[in-house]
Amino acid sequence: MTPAELSRTVLRAVGGAVDDGEFRAGARGGGGARIVVERPRAGGHGDYATNVALQIAKAAGRPPREVAEVLSRRLTATPGIVAADVTGPGFLNLTLGARGRDCGPLVEDIQRQGLLYGHGDSLRGHRVELRVPDEPRARVVADAVARIGRSQGAEVHVVRAQRPGDVTFRPVPAHPRDLVRLIGSDAARWALLRPAVADHPRTATAVERAAHLAQRESNPLFRVRYAHARTRALTRNAADLGFRAQPGDGGGADVQDGLVAALADHPRILLSAARHRAPDRLARHLVDVADLFLARLNTTVLPVGEEKPSAAHRARLALAEATGTVLAGGLSLLGIDAPQHL
Repeated sequence: MTPAELSRTVLRAVGGAVDDGEFRAGARGGGGARIVVERPRAGGHGDYATNVALQIAKAAGRPPREVAEVLSRRLTATPGIVAADVTGPGFLNLTLGARGRDCGPLVEDIQRQGLLYGHGDSLRGHRVELRVPDEPRARVVADAVARIGRSQGAEVHVVRAQRPGDVTFRPVPAHPRDLVRLIGSDAARWALLRPAVADHPRTATAVERAAHLAQRESNPLFRVRYAHARTRALTRNAADLGFRAQPGDGGGADVQDGLVAALADHPRILLSAARHRAPDRLARHLVDVADLFLARLNTTVLPVGEEKPSAAHRARLALAEATGTVLAGGLSLLGIDAPQHL
């Protein structure tokens, strides 16, 4: 299940409780609240978490924890959900079974949306005017903030300011032309965007500049771009072997679960980066996705030796292609190229 599917499942559970007289009618449809299902925060448990019970308690006419307990009983009866634990004042932690973890629906969703996967309208109606001083890092950060904000439906305008404006940052100790000349436009943007805006960008020394260009595992940008290029190479290799991608169960929690969770979390990351004007959150997320792909999926997609292509190979290829799509879309929002070959 994707977070969107889980949200719909939770809404159906709320509707069922209304139909059976356990909640007041005002709770139907989330009581006007936007139901969010997301990955648990650090220290949490389960595959996903939601605060829906706290959101609809007043409309449902019951205390939040009682609302959560009603929804827990209903959700654990849903195929694909093996546990819905109530914690704290009424939070729900959802644990998925094998059926719920099937990555097929998520991959199909990414295939359907392409590079727009994760884009939405949560910030529609928000008008943002970014006042930005004439400083290289501020301009790059503002450009990325504007791209990400627009991906969530916000209307964003970037205007020149004489003094520090709406983009708070640590300035970069170099002229932008020097950065581009020394480390290239993509590497320069990455060097300015990946650190949190309150942190110092590492571009001052020759050693650090070289690190942004090095094609080795210690370079996060290289890993992200290499992972994307590798997903495209797998598609070409599979075509040579006579098979194509087909979404389904990629087989094995050790192969896919972490990666699937990261891909499913991409829409939340984009919305969070937009709301907090923090493109570094997206950059770090792309590194996580790339590292999970390279560690868990990269070597399991293609048949080995005399092995024939199977449904699992086709599903893993589809998951790899979805990974490439998410990486390309994320890099695009940062203004960085995603090469087909590297």
